[in-house]
Amino acid sequence: MALTDEAIDKIKAMIVAGDLAPGSRLPKEEILAGQLGLSRSSLREAVRALAAMRILITRQGDGTYVSSLEPHLLLESLSFAADVSQGRAALQLLQVRRLLEPQATGLAAALLRPDDLRELRHNLDQCRSAATVEEFVAHDIAFHLRIAEAVGNPVLSMLLCVLSTRTQRVPIIRGSRTRHALDNAHGDHEEILRALQARDALLAVSAATVHITAVEQWLAAGLDDDSLRAIDG
Repeated sequence: MALTDEAIDKIKAMIVAGDLAPGSRLPKEEILAGQLGLSRSSLREAVRALAAMRILITRQGDGTYVSSLEPHLLLESLSFAADVSQGRAALQLLQVRRLLEPQATGLAAALLRPDDLRELRHNLDQCRSAATVEEFVAHDIAFHLRIAEAVGNPVLSMLLCVLSTRTQRVPIIRGSRTRHALDNAHGDHEEILRALQARDALLAVSAATVHITAVEQWLAAGLDDDSLRAIDG
């Protein structure tokens, strides 16, 4: 095991054991390095890595602290993995989204307030008038995340945020006969909103499932086309 990995594991073990509580300040570098039997350089590398994971927070001139360790905060580090996912990996992320988002949409049906529904209507109007695919995707993401946020579970919201990145959606739409893909998405969005306005949880689950499944099929079709091209080549 690399020395930096060993240092990371030792600091994580202290947090898990409760020796370093959320929000607590780490001991001075030389003291912590001695406690863990590490070189100061290995400790610094480990702290940098754990800060990138949002496990630690470094405050200039003040020291290093354990973060709040709230699950939705730690999940933020997964967003890069979602952003760079392509091909089969992107399809797998969509499959996970299909398992989670329809249920969240069904729960939201009973929780969305009139102001929330008006905001969702505004999101869809902006989707309709979007001049570019990128603009459409921005409003599309806002629509879906607003629904998820109504459930009031920040872990669920962050998971769906990770699974619904702009970097993934733009290539899917562009690769799926853009006009056809956008028309289908507009129709699916309207069905979801109608179900939410009717407070019909089952219909909301169904409409969201149809929508995400369609996106999944567009991506799968693109992968199949790429496979065929590779065979023909």
